[in-house]
Amino acid sequence: MPGENLSREEARERARLLSVEGYDVALDLRSAVAQGEAARTFRSRTTIRFRCAEPGAATFADLVAPAVTAVSLNGRDLDPAEVFDGTRIALEGLEGPDAENVLTVDAQCAYSRTGEGMHRFVDPEDGEVYLYTQYEPADARRVFANFEQPDLKAPFTFSVTAPEGWVVLSNSKRAAKTAETTGTEGTAETTETTETAGTEGTAEPEETEAGTHRFAPTRPIPTYITAVVAGPYHMVTDTYRRTLPDGTTLEIPLGALCRKGLAKHFDPDDIFTVTKQGLDFFHDHFDYPYPFGKYDQAFVPEYNIGAMENPGCVTFREEFVFRGKVTSASYERRANVILHEMAHMWFGDLVTMRWWDDLWLKESFADFMGALSLVEATRFTNGWITFANGRKAWAYRADQLPSTHPITADIRDLEDAKLNFDGITYAKGASVLKQLVAYVGREAFLEGARRYFKRHAYGNTELSDLLSVLEETSGRDLSAWSRAWLETAGVNSLTPQVTYDAQDRITELSLLQEAAPARPELRPHRVAVGLYRRQDADGALVRYARAEVDVSGVRTVVDELAGAERPELVLVNDDDLTYCKIRFDASSLETLRARLGDVADPLARALCWSAVWGLTRDGLMPARDYLGLVLRFAGRESDVGVLQSLHAQARTALTHYTEPGWRELGARELAQGALHELRLAEPGSGHQLSWARFFASVASTAADFQLLQGLLEGTARIDGLEVDQELRWTFLEPLAAHDVVDEAALDAELARDDTASGKRHHVRCLAARPSPVVKARAWQDVVESDALSNALVEATISGLNQSGQRELLAPYAPRYFEAVERVWRERSIEIGMAVVKGLFPMLQGDRATLEAADTWLREHPQAAPALRRLVSEERDDLARALRAQACDAAAGEKP
Repeated sequence: MPGENLSREEARERARLLSVEGYDVALDLRSAVAQGEAARTFRSRTTIRFRCAEPGAATFADLVAPAVTAVSLNGRDLDPAEVFDGTRIALEGLEGPDAENVLTVDAQCAYSRTGEGMHRFVDPEDGEVYLYTQYEPADARRVFANFEQPDLKAPFTFSVTAPEGWVVLSNSKRAAKTAETTGTEGTAETTETTETAGTEGTAEPEETEAGTHRFAPTRPIPTYITAVVAGPYHMVTDTYRRTLPDGTTLEIPLGALCRKGLAKHFDPDDIFTVTKQGLDFFHDHFDYPYPFGKYDQAFVPEYNIGAMENPGCVTFREEFVFRGKVTSASYERRANVILHEMAHMWFGDLVTMRWWDDLWLKESFADFMGALSLVEATRFTNGWITFANGRKAWAYRADQLPSTHPITADIRDLEDAKLNFDGITYAKGASVLKQLVAYVGREAFLEGARRYFKRHAYGNTELSDLLSVLEETSGRDLSAWSRAWLETAGVNSLTPQVTYDAQDRITELSLLQEAAPARPELRPHRVAVGLYRRQDADGALVRYARAEVDVSGVRTVVDELAGAERPELVLVNDDDLTYCKIRFDASSLETLRARLGDVADPLARALCWSAVWGLTRDGLMPARDYLGLVLRFAGRESDVGVLQSLHAQARTALTHYTEPGWRELGARELAQGALHELRLAEPGSGHQLSWARFFASVASTAADFQLLQGLLEGTARIDGLEVDQELRWTFLEPLAAHDVVDEAALDAELARDDTASGKRHHVRCLAARPSPVVKARAWQDVVESDALSNALVEATISGLNQSGQRELLAPYAPRYFEAVERVWRERSIEIGMAVVKGLFPMLQGDRATLEAADTWLREHPQAAPALRRLVSEERDDLARALRAQACDAAAGEKP
């Protein structure tokens, strides 16, 4: 659509002209329960009050809607056909700064099936309709007319008319009831209630006589974090209480919501426990009381992301409501996401970046503070292990793509912004903040945050605003640090070099810093180096010496370790203080090949696993050697989150990095090893469950499939392994992919689990079947039709891509390159991203596909930059896979 992709320059000019005083938004959602065409749109009526710096100036408001029925500007009725082009409303002849401009827009907005804007979900289990909004970075304009950019913050007053009996929530508390009854054209009341929530039970929605829910005005916030959640949700309430330093009591009503069909699986007590622990932590450290009144957390269906930090009304993907048994790593992940979103209440909601260039000002901080609070305030005290092994792996991958960018990025437009919610902005940014804390000191860092909140509350900031307060509190000049860490891209590697004397003592230990030729920046690192050895012949590898040093330039000598006895392992970046790729000297690498599982400290062991995975991805360790390490040592891994990462990485190594001719043998060895560990694992443990899932994912022989069928049918049994409904679907996918079960069996399973989750699993398993007709139908459903919702698109793509079906998928490689630009043009950006990334012919894993990608990039220079970025990223992953395959093949040729 013309003008849908707002540029940074347009946003800057509009921010120069305008200041927004407030929004009144009235939504009528009663059509959500209608059938057919009647359920496609809803009425949205918005009044915006704003001022303009220049009398007579022209600008525009944003709205993506099928129809606009009326537009009024300063009392003048405008012709929608003349001023609305499908994405923008032209505004001319504005009043100057001494007068208020008033814009009213009455529109028919569309319900979404893609998770963007006002998403409408019909539960197949009971036919109930559920609504929620998701806007970041710029989809509030799909629900109401606005100025869609983060630096035009304003108070919002929402009024929502909904079917009777629905729970309806927004960012703020409900306004007080009055005798007045208004329809969707009314202005929301502004008197806030003094209600407090109870501690348990299902909350009753508070309504006016007309079924219209009015909410008190919010504090000034940007459009992208406004929210509405509406439907027959199951809701449980609680209250957080805290005595503030001035002696007053802070009470925050808490709510937790999910679909009625998931209520039997919901565990709000654990959610509230983590929520209260997080609120305690942030109040202790931020010295700024939670500013948004209430704290609801809604777990919603078909959500595209993990969660969204809407103040007072946080939304999460409902997969965090666990339908079956999960490991403690899943609970840790959920707790981390809860705390990440809570950190946003200060970093992002209270203080917001001016434009998406500084997205890191909220995401990096939320990622770091989420991990810090997880470790220090909850039962998940090993959270830094998960961060080192999992979160940073995401960053290292993103930072080696051709599309890598500085943490402070160059975001030209909204398409750029959408793609920058990536491993750089989140995980690298958080890693760099961890390094900054080590550099300036924890208290200086937190005091800087406290001043930052107080100085910029309800305002907008950029990089310089944060650096200035940190320089105040630390006394350090951070300009050089910022240039090195925030304003350049790429990841450095640190390699130890060690020399010894005749008595096997270290004469010199130095660290060599390297950078990729395309990203030559060398950075300052505060890094720890640990020396490890066995205490006896068969004992664990333990640290016996450690030194911290400031690394700068190409070579840094660690003077403190001179004279230490010879180690068996030198671990650079011990304790994970900095962001770098860890390398090993030859002796240390041989130790890991033989004894990686003997590294006693779980964080050190996780760092070693991360490092050998990095070597495998870089084509420096054969993939079969990495798989051998997993087979020998993963069964001894104590941290189940690390174990699950090893399983995921092993599947990637087998599928993409092994020599094709060895892959079948590798699959058999992995399946045999997984089954061995499954039988050895403690009955009923998370480790047992993880090995069961991994076994299913690599099963490849008739005996493997016979066991999976037996476990499904109850004719086979492994002590302690409960084959619940989620695990049943996990077992069925490989059986479907290898043509062991047919469509009738999958339909029978859906009848057993006729739920929204069951429907997604069913669609995925159907698409996994090894049939040309099945693959053609899946391709048609995703590429040529927009009938599927976002969740079913994701499920279909996942099922379509089966590593053992490369020949079946080969015809779709050329079709991908023929269709990809059209798909990007015709579909929403969320679906476009899913198709471009999910259907790239990575499984072909050959030079012909690499050349086809190069040809497409060469012949489509005018394609949307965001589309070119996605294709180039997939192309780079394929090139990396081919290099890794060559390394693996060379290892196979050795005698």
